[in-house]
Amino acid sequence: MSALEWFAHKPLGGGIYWIQERFYESGNRANIWLVRGSERDVVIDTGLGLRSLPDYLHSAGLLGPGAGPGEAEAAGGGRRPLLAVATHVHFDHAGGLHQFDEVAVHSAEAGALLRGDNYETVTWLSDSEVVRPPSPGWSARQFRVQPVQPTHILQEGDVINLGDRQLTVMHMPGHSRGSICLHDRDQKILFSGDVVYDGSMIDWLPYSKISDYVTSCERLIELVDRGLVEKVLPGHFNTFGAERLYRLASNYISKAGVCHKVSTCAMRSIASLALHVTNSRGTS
Repeated sequence: MSALEWFAHKPLGGGIYWIQERFYESGNRANIWLVRGSERDVVIDTGLGLRSLPDYLHSAGLLGPGAGPGEAEAAGGGRRPLLAVATHVHFDHAGGLHQFDEVAVHSAEAGALLRGDNYETVTWLSDSEVVRPPSPGWSARQFRVQPVQPTHILQEGDVINLGDRQLTVMHMPGHSRGSICLHDRDQKILFSGDVVYDGSMIDWLPYSKISDYVTSCERLIELVDRGLVEKVLPGHFNTFGAERLYRLASNYISKAGVCHKVSTCAMRSIASLALHVTNSRGTS
């Protein structure tokens, strides 16, 4: 199967494209965002990496000068630099990072990415979720997030300069210890990764931490209160606005009490056991 078959995209305007893996039918299917700038293009998250995302971006005409497919080559000249940014290193977001020459990740998860740490990347993939195997004989048991040497180590407050737009790194731990959002302050857009999406927020995975998540949600509420976010482009599911962001963050804070912490602890124990079993099978 070619990369052109595996992926699909939708232009959102303003140089932003929404990309998904067509044949990964799962609630874990992550959104991939391409943000084009005048001097640099950025891919935010990379999916599973079962087919080449860079090949798709080039073949679909999504890179280089011009506003639409086919215009990149016609415009002539060299291509702008392309940076892949991981909002965190979980398998559904970081599996394709190894396909890129420039890779950015928060410092808290850089070591896990460098090691290809299958536990911290929470590799949890089944054959039934991949409805068209990417190659003959492919099996989910073979899948791992490949080790990657990050070229850019991100910290809170770093700015990724695309030329005509800037993305500010916001370290938002809770879902994972290195989770980040990227904030386009001028356009009031938040690329939120798995910090927040329109669904149940997960805080029971390895390296999840409820107290950190509460603090991150308080920061999200502050962004809304200050009028700094109008549109959220999340790691999963559909986009949404400031009012929904406020409600999601507020709801998480309100439920993060003792009972929630106990149930989360139980879920984390189950998840850790399942991941250890999966990892041992995959390396046998």
